[in-house]
Amino acid sequence: MITALTTIADLFLPLVCAGCGLDDTGLCLRCSAVFDGPFPVDRPGTEHGPPVFALADYGGTARTVLLSFKERGRRDLAGPLGRMMGAVLPTLRGVAPARDGTWWLVPAPSRSRAARNRGGSHMLALARRMAAALASQDQPAAVAPALRLSRGVRDSAGLNAADRVANVHGRVWIHPAGVPPPGTPVVLLDDVITTGATAAACTEALRTAGLEVSAVLCLTATG
Repeated sequence: MITALTTIADLFLPLVCAGCGLDDTGLCLRCSAVFDGPFPVDRPGTEHGPPVFALADYGGTARTVLLSFKERGRRDLAGPLGRMMGAVLPTLRGVAPARDGTWWLVPAPSRSRAARNRGGSHMLALARRMAAALASQDQPAAVAPALRLSRGVRDSAGLNAADRVANVHGRVWIHPAGVPPPGTPVVLLDDVITTGATAAACTEALRTAGLEVSAVLCLTATG
């Protein structure tokens, strides 16, 4: 129902920039420019894992755009955000695709209820648009929706570092139908990294499934 209503609304409501409200564009050039990474991100939860990169600090225009995409039904933003992430991925130092040249993209999982309320997984939508952007650059890409969250995982907003770790510990599991062949290098995608607890839990689950997580790429990172 939510997806249908969002689609109908998109047909009749005027398109405005999610960052500044400029007419006739989903994300204007000025607001796109705040996603000027990538830059490396260091967090206690990811210090022993793969390198982590983000495109923007979580604040100001970047935060407004991300919340519009994630919480306010602006699924049209999957296109421009996916293209930006697709342009960045091949430039990451030390990060390479699989031997056949394919980039395998694993979107971070959302809580089932949250995804339903939002009209679907926003990160899955972004990963698919990112894969299309990579393909347009002659960079083969595949989306691997390999991760799920168990029941009982809470919204992480407002949780401290210790609570974030406890919230996801042992609650990220593998969805077999979405897993690429063992030994495949994958890139984990997320919207925002705070303490690194979710990235660490997802990385551990993927490694348990025999996959190599070569990098974590996020839209934003908190200060």
